[in-house]
Amino acid sequence: MNFSELGLSPRTLEAVTAAGYSTPTPIQAEAIPPALQRRDVMGLAQTGSGKTAAFVLPMLSLLEKGRARARMPRTLILEPTRELADQVREAFETLGKMHNYSVALLIGGVAFEPQALKIDRGADVVIATPGRLLDHFERGKLLLTGIDMLVIDEADRMLDMGFIPDIERICKLLPFTRQTMFFSATMPPEIQRLTTAFLHNPVRVEVSRPSSTAETITQMLVKVPHEQKAKREALRQLLRTQTNVKNGIIFANRKTTVALLEKSLAVHGFNVGALHGDMDQSARLKTLAGFRNNEITFLIASDVAARGLDIPEVSHVFNFDVPTHAEDYVHRIGRTGRAGREGAAFTLVTREEAKQWKAIEQLIKKEVPFFELSAEAEAAIETRGAEPDRPRRDGGRGERSGRGGDRRGRDRDRRPREVKDHGERASMEPAVRIERPAQAEAPAPRAEPQERPERPERQERPERHERSERAARPAQQPRQDKPPREREPRGERGRSDRHPQRDVSDAPDHRSFTDQNMPAFLMRSVKAE
Repeated sequence: MNFSELGLSPRTLEAVTAAGYSTPTPIQAEAIPPALQRRDVMGLAQTGSGKTAAFVLPMLSLLEKGRARARMPRTLILEPTRELADQVREAFETLGKMHNYSVALLIGGVAFEPQALKIDRGADVVIATPGRLLDHFERGKLLLTGIDMLVIDEADRMLDMGFIPDIERICKLLPFTRQTMFFSATMPPEIQRLTTAFLHNPVRVEVSRPSSTAETITQMLVKVPHEQKAKREALRQLLRTQTNVKNGIIFANRKTTVALLEKSLAVHGFNVGALHGDMDQSARLKTLAGFRNNEITFLIASDVAARGLDIPEVSHVFNFDVPTHAEDYVHRIGRTGRAGREGAAFTLVTREEAKQWKAIEQLIKKEVPFFELSAEAEAAIETRGAEPDRPRRDGGRGERSGRGGDRRGRDRDRRPREVKDHGERASMEPAVRIERPAQAEAPAPRAEPQERPERPERQERPERHERSERAARPAQQPRQDKPPREREPRGERGRSDRHPQRDVSDAPDHRSFTDQNMPAFLMRSVKAE
């Protein structure tokens, strides 16, 4: 079967031929015809089977009828990560050269206004992550009432990243008569519930057993010790033994492990780059571009790069850590052996990870053989694992280093520490020691307490003048009612003479009165009179 038998439009067939594709993959051959008939499709296929072209090609043919309007896109593609969204955009640029469609990429980590401007001009296709799409919708920059086709790609990855509530909300905002295409590599119960709720009489396309690995991938298991130094040494020995490595992806479970592996391998002369979720979008795209252009030999990545990244010529995959979820193993090793190519996948397993590995073998229904390292490599791993760890600069208290670190640990203990001098430890003691006599002198007999002289009786202090006067005052008599005072006639100036003239015949001498009450600086004038 070739693409001309699938019912694609002449323009689309011309673009497919220009891209160099001749024979469709099984998922493309079974998903494209019902998609062109406007039916819902639920596609189950392993990674690297060509699922992206299975929905891009029918979408290009269906978009030839109609025209986009401002803020009202015609089709919507939801991706779990920014890298997958950008990869689908590249697929539209490659396969849609003959159509000149407007494509808007709505992802986080980049400016908001250029994306909104592109939607205002009218976009035929919107490729977005759920969070940024809802952000545009809530700001009133995007209308979802004109969507004719919805594509949910890597649905199981959406479940792992917690996007299912956002997916449900987006589906409720879209028209009921839309066409939905649903693609996933695995089918957990939550994904089955989602397909039942939002797909109407779908065509189920299952080209391989769910959670299966490609037959073109050679899988091997490597036993390593649990110590991190020995485990990193085992990885380095494994990379040196593989002479046919063109490029490879090294997966780790944690972002901190990714950063540590990048530093360790770079020190030992390997050409490496890192990719994890804390990197900004420009740095992630630059690293991916360097890996695709063979400028980076080994890409150290977390699971953010395990789903859907289409890097065709990856020859090897190395799992430094056994993935926590068994389904992630299928997606990790699916980065190699794509489109019928051969690949190799090595997994480093410690004794503590045996339970997780057993769950992986039950999922893929396959027993993976062991890979034996050389005797020299085993000796190097044992020697590396036997090395003691370097003492920490913070004395083992876990304090932060740097100018802005926590200084409480340094201020907690000011006692002199032991220092290392010529391989021997010497305590930091004073050069001059104060020695005590062997026999201490007998303590002097305790003197009997002497009798204290008797205190004289406390004499009463004379009370103050105010207190004596206060005590001498008689008790306050109850207030007696006085007869009302008669109103006197007004004076010459119209004011009543409230104070009648006093009879000064009985008053004391004027001079004695002024002497008692006049200030000292006026006494001279008074005496002069």
